[in-house]
Amino acid sequence: MRVIGIDPGLRNMGWGVIDVAGSKLSHVANGICHSEGGHDLAARLLALHAQLTRIFATYRPDAAAVEHTFVNKDGAGTLKLGQARGIALLVPAQAGLSVGEYAPNAVKKTVVGVGHADKGQIAHMVRMQLPGVDIAGPDAADALAVAICHAHHGAASNLAAAVARASA
Repeated sequence: MRVIGIDPGLRNMGWGVIDVAGSKLSHVANGICHSEGGHDLAARLLALHAQLTRIFATYRPDAAAVEHTFVNKDGAGTLKLGQARGIALLVPAQAGLSVGEYAPNAVKKTVVGVGHADKGQIAHMVRMQLPGVDIAGPDAADALAVAICHAHHGAASNLAAAVARASA
């Protein structure tokens, strides 16, 4: 099963694709979608949508997972991030996939073992779980962590378990 993880962001939207075969995870690709369009929010969202749509067409994931948005002190910033998150949910839905959603602490706990890990710890543990991976940046590392979390807890793990039971 191929899983894409998405770390939503209006400026930088991280993405990471992994293959899941039982308990074995392998890296396929990762990167960062950069919004274009300056101060025009609609143009920036359109750019993210177009880039993410191309990634889905290229890698054809079977499952998708998106990190939940946390609310911060800047209400306007949180709303803009929520709109970018909408793109991260829309593209998989357009591809016919249901989307797993995970809180940042759940992703960190799954990948690192503690819910308050920093970005450096996340990238380190992603490299440990996906040997040889070349991570495009912190947003891509977070997206790979979301994909790993989904592989362990989401539809990917449920499907793998069902296939294993059926073939036994």
